[in-house]
Amino acid sequence: MKLVTAVVKPFRLDDVRNALAEVGVQGMTVTEVKGFGRQRGHTELYRGAEYVVDFLPKVKLEVAVADGLVERVIEAIIESAKTGKVGDGKIFVTDLEQVYRIRTGETGDQAI
Repeated sequence: MKLVTAVVKPFRLDDVRNALAEVGVQGMTVTEVKGFGRQRGHTELYRGAEYVVDFLPKVKLEVAVADGLVERVIEAIIESAKTGKVGDGKIFVTDLEQVYRIRTGETGDQAI
């Protein structure tokens, strides 16, 4: 089992969610986050004063999937989140040692 964590632009969230549903993902956790990568934020003009926006708004998705579904999930995220511009995001894949469903006590792939 793997935990796929993706950080994407907020306006791409619905497209990513729909793409993941098409490949069979049944659930995910979404968190509104702020951060920056290589773009290092940007400057904005507000009422004649220029100020630096260090942290840009992003959305973090976390999806627990069986090993056989990982590549399809990654491809779906890339295809649906990509705009071709700086700040499209990142995908991280980590191993999940064990998963438990609290309500039923199921473990492993059955708990996903």
